[in-house]
Amino acid sequence: MAKRGFPLVRILGFDIRFDLTWLILVALVIWTLSAGYFPQVLEGLPTETYVWMAVLGAIGIFASIIVHELAHSVVARRYGMEMRGITLFVFGGAAHMPGEPPTPKAEFWMAIAGPITSVVLGVIFWMLAALFESARFPDTIVAVLGYLAGINFILAVFNMMPGFPLDGGRVLRAILWGWKGDLRWATQVAAAIGGGFGIVLVVLGVISVLFGNLVGGMWLFLIGLFLRAAASNSYSTLLAREALSGEPVSAFMTREPVTVSIDTPLSELVDEYFLGRYLKAVPVTDHGRLVGIVDVRRTKDVPRDAWPTRRVGEVMKPVTPDETIRPDADAIEALEKMLESGRTRVLVTEGDRLVGIISLSDLRRILGLRIDFLDTMRAAEPKVA
Repeated sequence: MAKRGFPLVRILGFDIRFDLTWLILVALVIWTLSAGYFPQVLEGLPTETYVWMAVLGAIGIFASIIVHELAHSVVARRYGMEMRGITLFVFGGAAHMPGEPPTPKAEFWMAIAGPITSVVLGVIFWMLAALFESARFPDTIVAVLGYLAGINFILAVFNMMPGFPLDGGRVLRAILWGWKGDLRWATQVAAAIGGGFGIVLVVLGVISVLFGNLVGGMWLFLIGLFLRAAASNSYSTLLAREALSGEPVSAFMTREPVTVSIDTPLSELVDEYFLGRYLKAVPVTDHGRLVGIVDVRRTKDVPRDAWPTRRVGEVMKPVTPDETIRPDADAIEALEKMLESGRTRVLVTEGDRLVGIISLSDLRRILGLRIDFLDTMRAAEPKVA
């Protein structure tokens, strides 16, 4: 996910990006504030006043989310953890860390930094609201500041719920990890609690809808589903890292992959590769050098009667760094590339030569086997009294 989305700004060396789903949240926040919250707080104002108050409130919310995530990132960097930026999406924001924290202490302070920052922001906004009110600033400004104070306190409380991967769940995992010295067990417990918390939100969402709160209930329902899935995925990711860490890509890749020449006619590409071998995309080579990838979509854009005369090199796309990996790279890096980009395979290259392909289906199959063996080995380990 870290590499998806669109760049927004760079702060303290961290790239802030936004996913298209974030625009849904922006629109919803502005609508609910302008049509619901501010008209109840200050009655009788023109519609355009409520709209600009809502816009200011939305800007303040997302600035607060960015500062919250920056706090995580800055503390993580202080403990030597790699951070790959921050992405705003429909459920708020997320700081991206490709690996696991090195120690329980690092996890604890990285996790708790966000809620602490939100509390500090809430206090600042509350003090500004009180100061501006005493100085007789317009009620509209005071109302926006008061709203931002409250939303930051709510953000802090919600994030401290002890369910992974919320901040509170990470704090809990750090405590359990430090107590038992077992990251996998700590993650399993924290993720289970996170999944349970997600179910609670889903149930509350259904009840809210039944009692007439359609918008609020839908959001509780969706957030609950998201948290449940995120908790499960977090534990699965840890198992994958445990199973693949230290293993090179070359151990799992398919050698001598199918390729097509740059001079191959599109008619041959379709008949022999897309229809003949049921491939959706094929690496393109020129005298042994990897020069691009050709897929079904690009080929279909060419009129069918032109396929015999058009060549693969005319419709292929260049290979990007996200689509390639070295054979000596860690296999978990290949998995992360696929998960971040949404692709199902990565090309394994040495210089400009294609030496193999590693696919998501292969990694999943290998992961299943390795995790089964790891579980068996852990079960056989002698228990310490």
